[in-house]
Amino acid sequence: MNPVDAEGREDHPLLHCLVRDIASRGEGELTEVVHERHGGRLIRIAYIQPANGIAWSTAANNIGPAR
Repeated sequence: MNPVDAEGREDHPLLHCLVRDIASRGEGELTEVVHERHGGRLIRIAYIQPANGIAWSTAANNIGPAR
């Protein structure tokens, strides 16, 4: 796992790179990966900003480098 700061932000290796979300097939810049607690579980959420359009979030395991 990558280092996480005190606010729950992960130092992800693809941060600020172009990534692809396998769930939505969308591409954009990975702007943040945060660790959030939901129902007692720790969830890793990735936030993606496309070049044009509205940002979205997905499970961090759903992202990979864009080709």
